[in-house]
Amino acid sequence: MSRKPIIVGNWKMHNDVAQTRQLLGDLHARLGGIAEVDVGVAPPFTSLMLASELLADNRILLSAQNVHYAEEGAFTGEISPKMLASIGVDMVIVGHSERRQFFAESDEMINLKIKAALSSGLMVIVCVGETLEEREAGRTMQRVGSQVRSALAGVDAADMRKVVLAYEPIWAIGTGRTATPAQAQAVHEALRKEVEQLFDEGVAGRLRIQYGGSVKPSNAASLLSEPDIDGALVGGASLNAEDFEQIVLAARPWI
Repeated sequence: MSRKPIIVGNWKMHNDVAQTRQLLGDLHARLGGIAEVDVGVAPPFTSLMLASELLADNRILLSAQNVHYAEEGAFTGEISPKMLASIGVDMVIVGHSERRQFFAESDEMINLKIKAALSSGLMVIVCVGETLEEREAGRTMQRVGSQVRSALAGVDAADMRKVVLAYEPIWAIGTGRTATPAQAQAVHEALRKEVEQLFDEGVAGRLRIQYGGSVKPSNAASLLSEPDIDGALVGGASLNAEDFEQIVLAARPWI
């Protein structure tokens, strides 16, 4: 089944408003004419409103980096899915390992966030991944399978059209280490089979699964050539317009 590649840049805690304006201007000039790949950016919350205005007539999708599961309430410092949707945000990243590690987000909380975001009409990038200790102990498939089952519990099959999975081995995020294409493909294939068991072959076949973990221009093409790798969730390389453009272009031949 043919799946449209999706490349999303997670800026993390980088880029103030002025830097956001500059980078989005560069990206529009470089990527504005590309229709064969879905391209998205995830700026920090302080830049979302500006980014929404700058991307209003642009193919580039706008993502938030996090969301709360409640529609409103006494949750100081949090942002609801409804608030994000109201300013033109298209999607949200949920379950990133940094949220799990540094902010103690549980599988149950991640599941609530996913269902809340989907209910507000947002697309969701659901991140899963194992630690180096888990990989070396041979528990990779067990760990990511468990994360997927917990994340998608109670999600309707129809809503899976708005879900993207992102396999991000924790040991490869921001470390310069990258899973080999074969290692990444093996996990992506296992994740697709897991989704098939949870839903059906059609849902699994349509599902796009990104790879994330030190993706850069030098390794993007080899990773994206694998049959079950449908895109990339890009960290540091997404802060450089030329590097990000090269990663997006690397996705084009594999459509």
